[in-house]
Amino acid sequence: MADILAHYSEHKEALYSSVLADILDSLGCRTSALPPDVRPLRSEWKLLGRAATLSAAPVDAEPKDAYAVELECIDHLQPGDVLVASTQGDRKSALWGELLSTAARAHGAVGAVLDGFTRDAARILAMDFPVFAAGFSPLDSKGRLDGMNHGRPITIGSCTIRPGDWIFADIDGVVCIPAEQAETVFLRALEKVTGENRVRAELARGRSAREVFKEFGIL
Repeated sequence: MADILAHYSEHKEALYSSVLADILDSLGCRTSALPPDVRPLRSEWKLLGRAATLSAAPVDAEPKDAYAVELECIDHLQPGDVLVASTQGDRKSALWGELLSTAARAHGAVGAVLDGFTRDAARILAMDFPVFAAGFSPLDSKGRLDGMNHGRPITIGSCTIRPGDWIFADIDGVVCIPAEQAETVFLRALEKVTGENRVRAELARGRSAREVFKEFGIL
C-alpha cells in the first residue's frame, strides 16, 4: 500500500476523478462515486490517500463522553490517510472543523471527506487542508451528532468505503477505489489519461468526433 501511495502521489495532478470512475466502471464497480453534493471547499484541491473511516449518527442529548470516538479516530490516523466520515445523512450541525483538521494533519492525514457539514471554513481554507463536505453550519455537533465507531466499512450514498480503500477527490467529485483493485485501476487510469491527451489533440485539429472516437474508443 505504501508503494502505491509513494508512486501515484507523484501522478496526482495528471489524474482526475472521472478517468478513475471510468476505469472502475469498466471493471464492474459502478457505484464508486460519493453523492455529488460532497464538494471541495476550494475547487483546486485534489486529494489522494487511504481511507480511514468514521461513522457518526444523530443524538438527542449530549453524551457522557462527547467527541470520544471522533478523537480516538483522529489519534489512529496514519500518514497518507484520508478521514472519510458519514453522518448517516444528518445535516443539522457540523461534524468537522478547523481544530479536527489541525489534529488530522498533525497525524499525517492528507484531507477529510464527509457527507455532512463542516464549519470554520475560512480557517480550513487558510491552512490549505483539503476538506470535502456537503455544506456548512456554525452549529457544534455536541449533543446533535456523536461518533458511533471508526475503522469499519461505511456507506455514503450507494458507495461503500472500507478502511484501506483509496480515495481520490477533485472538483468533479469523490471516488473510492477498492484496495485490492488499486494497482490495476491507477495503472489503467494513467494509460487512459495518455489516450485522452491524444484524443484532445485530434479533436482540437478539427477532426470528426465520430472518426476520432472510432479510432481511439475514448470520449
